[in-house]
Amino acid sequence: MGVLKKFEQRLEGLVNGTFAKVFKSEVQPVEIAGALQRECDNNATIWNRERTVVPNDFIVELSAPDYERLSPYSGQLGDELSGMVRDYAKQQRYTFMGPIKVHLEKAEDLDTGLYRVRSRTLASSTSQQQPERPERPTAARPNQAPGGYGYPQPAAAPPMPAAPPPGRPAQAPSAHRPGAGPMPGSRVRHWIEINGTRHQISRPTLVLGRSTEADVRIDDPGVSRRHCEIRTGTPSTIQDLGSTNGIVVDGQHTTRATLRDGSRIVVGSTTIVYRQAEG
Repeated sequence: MGVLKKFEQRLEGLVNGTFAKVFKSEVQPVEIAGALQRECDNNATIWNRERTVVPNDFIVELSAPDYERLSPYSGQLGDELSGMVRDYAKQQRYTFMGPIKVHLEKAEDLDTGLYRVRSRTLASSTSQQQPERPERPTAARPNQAPGGYGYPQPAAAPPMPAAPPPGRPAQAPSAHRPGAGPMPGSRVRHWIEINGTRHQISRPTLVLGRSTEADVRIDDPGVSRRHCEIRTGTPSTIQDLGSTNGIVVDGQHTTRATLRDGSRIVVGSTTIVYRQAEG
């Protein structure tokens, strides 16, 4: 069962109690929950292959009428939304720098039924978060400077290898350099991971979509029947097939992008992780 569906079911159990009035507002809590999921996907920062950090402090701006209706329940609603974000992060293997918080704020420039989500990454003030930080981020979203958290400076580049003696050819390194192209004669395997399920890519192209005719079917109302296509090669690429909602690759809205091992693709509210490895 999806995270949003579980969130809806938890709220349904509260409709006859204090949450009854919440569902009379123009903005439904499940809409906010979906927006928080997208906020995580669009602001995910890849630190290394084992860790992707997402925001943990969210501000939901509401119109004055919607805020007045929801504010009496902001504490309970904030707790439910925080729990939903935690469940979604666990499913997507995201991590946080500190505790998850969701706040409601009034925005005078918004009309009834409209809302806006802002997010940021706040480090915990306790020392318990310190050991979880990687040595340095391996990638960051454009315009998202990691200042203020005391990240160490990048390590110095390794020294160049000594030149071989005269008349003796240079020896090729025995290990494959990270980030280099495939070794001659090696075979590269390609696959994608969706909600923990691996789908092998055994053909040059792989079509993803909601249709049963797609190579990999994604049961998501935000996904078009033929949404996008992955093309394996050197390098591998992804191409939008004229979908309604488009694709987001490593935090960037695009119609075509180059894929690398660990690239995160968002279609609708579904996150796909692209993988490749030699062997």
